[in-house]
Amino acid sequence: MGWRLLALVYDALPVLALWLLVSALFTAGFTVLGHHDARETIRPFSLLSWLLWIACWLATAAYALVSWRRGGQTLGMRPWRLQVVDAGGGPASWRGLWLRFLVGHLSLLAGGLGFWWAWLDRDRLAWHDRASGTRLLRRPKP
Repeated sequence: MGWRLLALVYDALPVLALWLLVSALFTAGFTVLGHHDARETIRPFSLLSWLLWIACWLATAAYALVSWRRGGQTLGMRPWRLQVVDAGGGPASWRGLWLRFLVGHLSLLAGGLGFWWAWLDRDRLAWHDRASGTRLLRRPKP
């Protein structure tokens, strides 16, 4: 459980950078398109602000899914030698990775309950591990 949390905290940095980039693009587009006062910004809870959140979520999905598919690791998983694999130990499928991402987010929205579940599970699997048929392995030091 500790390794998962460390990887999540570490991965918050590149995800934050992606969110800043997406937000800058949205703001630049909003400014270039005009149709508003020059000092106005994207209003909270407007259609554009919801589209911005969706774009940030999709950028996060792209970061995680491509990283997991290419080598089984995000940047935050590398220092602790964590790797996402399928139940047989091979590379996980796109479907399994999407399920892992979606259920992982639901688990976080439930106060992290799906992550804490790993302490009670006989195989030490979180909700997203069970639902997607993937596993998080800790590789030995080279």
